[in-house]
Amino acid sequence: MLIRIPEGWEIPERDATPESVYMNRREIVRAAGLAAVSSIAGYGATTAPYYPAKVNAKYKLDVPVTEEWAATGYNNYYEFHPTDKQAVKDRVGKFVTEPWSIKVSGLVNKPGTWDMDKILATFTLEERLYRFRCVERWAMAVPWTGFPLGDLVKAVETKGEAKFIRFETANLPAQMPGMKEAPVYPWPYYEGLRMDEAMHPLAMLVTGLYGKKLPKQNGAPIRVIVPWKYGYKSPKSIVKIEFLAKEPGTFWNKLNSSEYGFYSNVNPKKPHPRWSQAIEQVIPNMERRKTLMYNGYEEWVAGLYNGKED
Repeated sequence: MLIRIPEGWEIPERDATPESVYMNRREIVRAAGLAAVSSIAGYGATTAPYYPAKVNAKYKLDVPVTEEWAATGYNNYYEFHPTDKQAVKDRVGKFVTEPWSIKVSGLVNKPGTWDMDKILATFTLEERLYRFRCVERWAMAVPWTGFPLGDLVKAVETKGEAKFIRFETANLPAQMPGMKEAPVYPWPYYEGLRMDEAMHPLAMLVTGLYGKKLPKQNGAPIRVIVPWKYGYKSPKSIVKIEFLAKEPGTFWNKLNSSEYGFYSNVNPKKPHPRWSQAIEQVIPNMERRKTLMYNGYEEWVAGLYNGKED
């Protein structure tokens, strides 16, 4: 029996993240299939020449790393299932991630298309341990493999008037069953960052997880990670990057602007309109702990903001 997890706007305050359903360890264990997940999580060979990458010890954590089976078996990826995080991993089989390319356009001197071979040959991959925090309060800590987003920004030579970046993700309803099951959503998924956020050393373009190629359910073959923001600010399976002078719209903001702002920084003092953000629940054991300002990266990123950005 699969458990339906409501959309953010469907969850009343009293039911936000109910431990008996939404954050139940036994259900996640059962759905993930424990070690079996690890054997099916990746795409292609797990011994690709770029993985595992060298670990950058600068990016370490003071919390335990989440077990791989949990991080690859519990995923928000609406294109594959709009309600059930535990079902995503079982619905990615038809998703074709090779070959893959990203179109770069907008206010840059070097627009063009970057395929994955060019990306991997141009940028040096490294592994970093990061916290990850969902707006729905679940959290994990995982080793991502990738490179600074700022390296790509520099490579395409952005123009001075470029102040924002817009990301667009794959639009493949024949391969992504959730898109047909949620036709009211404004597909494809799209997100954005301010330029100084994108240039921050913490912001990454990610191609791997746990020393292997990035699993399809986690955003293969390439995604963004912005660890001080809620997870939906880190779009998966990117196909377009556009540099703009004005702030772009974003997917969840269009659906519900009162609940999902452009910045969406992790902030325990700013509750979601229907639940508190003061605590988080860590998969798979659902341990409750206090939410840290900027998800624990306050020392790194507080200087980007004046305290008003949400």
